[in-house]
Amino acid sequence: MSSLCRTLGRPTLADIALVCAADAVVGATFGAVAVAGGLPAWLPIAMSVLVFAGGAQIAAVGVLVAGGGALAAVATGLALNTRLLPYSLAVSDVLDTGRWWTRLLGAHLVVDESVAFALRQDDARRRRAAYWLTGVSLFVCWNAAVVLGALIAGTLGNPDTFGLDAVFPAVMVALILPALAGDRRLRTAAVLGALLAVAATPVLPAGLPLLLAPVALVAVLRKGSGDSVPEPEPEPEPEPEPADR
Repeated sequence: MSSLCRTLGRPTLADIALVCAADAVVGATFGAVAVAGGLPAWLPIAMSVLVFAGGAQIAAVGVLVAGGGALAAVATGLALNTRLLPYSLAVSDVLDTGRWWTRLLGAHLVVDESVAFALRQDDARRRRAAYWLTGVSLFVCWNAAVVLGALIAGTLGNPDTFGLDAVFPAVMVALILPALAGDRRLRTAAVLGALLAVAATPVLPAGLPLLLAPVALVAVLRKGSGDSVPEPEPEPEPEPEPADR
């Protein structure tokens, strides 16, 4: 612990501890709502160990609790987890350890928080320490909290009584708000995608309306790329030659 304090500093360690505590609250709620919603206790626990992606887990379980099928839940989770592909490229130097099993474990720990803390550091040693400490700490805290939530779910009764049915949508909104802060086109796409999903909800089975939302993102980005193509500048007219005197 003292070596980590010297490498990262106490302020960074305190920030990591706060993130772990916040994720533990969400994890416990996730496990409780999943089981109280009718899913077997082993499902959120196994998902947390094998998938370890809070946003994707929440989205997938939200589809299942709402009555959607397994394929729709898996597709929803995969669509949300595509954001992790560029994350892994951003921390490729941290994962390049030369041993296949540490690379595999490191890839499993690629989440928003571990990447964010790694990218905050200014040298390779601190980046590696921040990434592994954040990833391992979150993995332990998240899974322990999910197990606890699943175990106490039987005492909750109907989760709608406590308003827990709104937890998953609230967490999803909190996840996407930072990405929308500085990009007008993304905000437009998010609003259009939400309207498209809401309009399709009475028609399509649970889970499928959410998969239609990225259509708005593609449409807005394509329109934006088309608008950004600069028009060719008109060629200057040749100056008239001076008349002979």
